[in-house]
This record gives sequence, structure tokens and C-alpha cells, in this order.
Amino acid sequence: MKRNQFSRFAIVVCTALALTITATARAAEGHFDRTLQVNGQVDLSVQTGSGTIGVRVGDGSSVHISGTIRASNGWSGGDEAQKKVDYLQAHPPIEQDGNIIKVGHIEDEELEHNVSISYEITVPAATRLRASSGSGDQEINGLTGPVDASSGSGSVKVDNTGDTVKASTGSGRISIDGVKGEVHASTGSGDIEAVGVAGALHASTGSGSVTLRQTAPGEVHVNTGSGTLRLEGVKGEVHASTASGNISVEGEGEGSWRLSTASGNVQVHLPSQQGFTLHARTVSGGIHTDREMTVQNISAGHEIEGKVGGGGFLLDVSTVSGNIHVE
Repeated sequence: MKRNQFSRFAIVVCTALALTITATARAAEGHFDRTLQVNGQVDLSVQTGSGTIGVRVGDGSSVHISGTIRASNGWSGGDEAQKKVDYLQAHPPIEQDGNIIKVGHIEDEELEHNVSISYEITVPAATRLRASSGSGDQEINGLTGPVDASSGSGSVKVDNTGDTVKASTGSGRISIDGVKGEVHASTGSGDIEAVGVAGALHASTGSGSVTLRQTAPGEVHVNTGSGTLRLEGVKGEVHASTASGNISVEGEGEGSWRLSTASGNVQVHLPSQQGFTLHARTVSGGIHTDREMTVQNISAGHEIEGKVGGGGFLLDVSTVSGNIHVE
């Protein structure tokens, strides 16, 4: 290596090291732990700007809150980051009024600037939870009370909950497992998976797939802008639509099933002896049923109305470009 090339290389390395040291000096980290005594059902509200939230079941008579603080000065220099960390360690953003607990509610905007707090919280099972994060993941497990969790741009995971679950995120995945209640899930761009749901499901995503495995009756309303829909074990009214993607539904029909996609195939699996009334249409594709059907109306092979097994609940299926198959 020539001398001038070596000199330039040395300058770049030294500059990078200096920037790394400066960045490290500008960052600060701290922790706090608090245990609050409670008696009865807890009403817990948690919020954070760019940190994560984890909530799980612990002692039935207390709420334990562990916070990890990360702060930076940005480009301002100085020791403001460390001052903020020191203050928050001494004065954690925790409020208690009996069984009502608020975590992360900081009214001083300057104190919040360039500060991230992540929370790990253990609570009694009988807890009502409202959790929100600006850009962080959430994981909630084991509560018997209702859960309302939202994130601006992070994933939301809720497991083993004994009441209604509401989960939303602007751009992230939603995962729900083992809920004994109604589920409402929405995301701007991400997949939704809800398994072991013992109740109704309302789910929507701008661009992502939706997977449902239902264990108890309840209406199902799902839609996506572009993605596949897979619904299993359903028993109740179903409305499912996607602009671009396949639809697969398995279960026992009740009320009406209305399934539609602009570009994709639709496959329906029903009990072998269940009767139904079929209205199926496709612009570019075929229509097929595995059982004998009494045809009431047929149009150019692309639209069929008829009854199977003497009729029953309404199965209304449509696709612009794709096949329809009823098994």
C-alpha cells in the first residue's frame, strides 16, 4: 500500500473510532424496579414511546415493574442523557391509586426526548390491561381480564387470555393463541395469526395473510388488501374478503358465508352431510362441488345457483380470476 493511501486509511479508521467513542459517550442506560401491593382485580395502563412491553402473570397480591432506560444526547453533546436516566431511576413513571396503576405516563416532553423505556411487568391473573407503544414489540401472557394492546410499528403477541382481546399495530405482525373470548385484530401491513380462539374474530390487514383456528362458535369477519385467508374450525357467520389472494375455509356453516377475492382461488370444506344453498360466480375460472347439487340457475358456466342436500345456510362465493371448489 502506498504511503498516501495508508495515511488516508489511518485517518478514516481514527475518525470512525472517534465517532464510535463520541456516540458511546452520548448514550446512557439505567434500570429501576418497583413492587406494588394490590388486592383484587388490577386495572393496568402501560405506555412507552420506543421501548418494548412484556406482561405476564406472577404473584396474585402484587405488581412488579422492571424498567430499562436508554437515553442519548443526539448531536447536542453534554451529559443530558445521564441526567435524564438518573432522574427516571429515582422517579420512575409509575402511579398507583389502589388497584389502578399507570406506568410510563410522562407529562414532561423534554424528559421524553431521546429516551426509551422498556418494561417487564408481572401482575395478578385478574388484570385488565391497556398497553401502547410507539415503535416497540409487546408480549402479553396469561391474563384473565380483557387486553387492549396497540403499537405504532411493532409486533403484538397475546397468549392464554380469558377475555376479549383487542390488538392493533401500524406495521407489524399480530399473533394470538388461546383466547377465551372475542378477538379484534388489525394491522396496516403485517400478518395476523389467531389460533385457539374460543369466540368471534374480527381481523383486518392492509397487506398480509390472516390465519384463524377457532375452537368455539362465533362470527368471523376478516379482510386483507393483498394476502391469503385460512380459516379452520369455524362455526358461525363468515365474511371473508381479499383483493389479491386465495381463500380457504373449513368448518360447519351457519347463517351465511360470504367469501370473495378479486384474484385467487376459493376452497370450502364442509361436513359431508351438511346441506347448503350455493351462489358461486367467477369471471375467469371454474366452479366445482363434490356433492350432487340441484341447479336453480346457471350462467355461461361461470355463475351457479343451487341447493346441496336440500339446501341450508347460504354459501356465497365469488372470484374475478380463479377457481371455486366446495368439498
